[in-house]
Amino acid sequence: MNILLVEDEVSVSNFIKKGFESEGYLLDVAFDGTMGKSLFWMKKYDLVILDINLPGINGFTLCQEFKKDRPHTPIIFLTALDGLDDKITGFESGADDYVVKPFEFQELLLRTKALIRRSGSSSLTDRKLVVGDLEMEPFGKVVTRAGKRVELTAREFSLLEYLMINKGRVVSRVDIAEKVWDLNFDTSTNVIDVYINYLRKKIDKDQSKKILHTVVGMGYTLREN
Repeated sequence: MNILLVEDEVSVSNFIKKGFESEGYLLDVAFDGTMGKSLFWMKKYDLVILDINLPGINGFTLCQEFKKDRPHTPIIFLTALDGLDDKITGFESGADDYVVKPFEFQELLLRTKALIRRSGSSSLTDRKLVVGDLEMEPFGKVVTRAGKRVELTAREFSLLEYLMINKGRVVSRVDIAEKVWDLNFDTSTNVIDVYINYLRKKIDKDQSKKILHTVVGMGYTLREN
């Protein structure tokens, strides 16, 4: 996951960069609004973290410009401005979340994961997902296999959507827990296995070619072969 941080306080930016990189994220840092704007146009980011009082271009203006061009990119304001008017302006500028300094890194991390998880499928809502003769229209919440409609619960749909987005790749139970279930999901339960079985019965039952596969000790994958 690629994150852009626009923060003019070096100590704060170093602290955040170290924290995210220890979690496996890639994080670019801009120390003023102008540099942040340049980086944003040069690269596709999964999430942006913005201070408000920035040299060059302030965070409110950056947020508006970023959202105008890439509306599905999540943006978090990270600022010392804690007034209600500031928060209102922040959200009206297009921000998806607002975190006030001083802050706990763990809270920022959890908020980041939640936004990235939600935006992962929302950015694809206008695109049909296809694996063999299995098709999904995320916006219309319609799934078909070999032309026949498959009825799914909301959780089954989210699970299948994540698997289809990652078709051909083995996704672990931890991946599924983070992306499909909530942050407090207990990975020691067998709920994921249960839902995988629900899906298997609905999309593979009575089909000569199975597409939902278990990779023992690793996870699950959707593939034609």
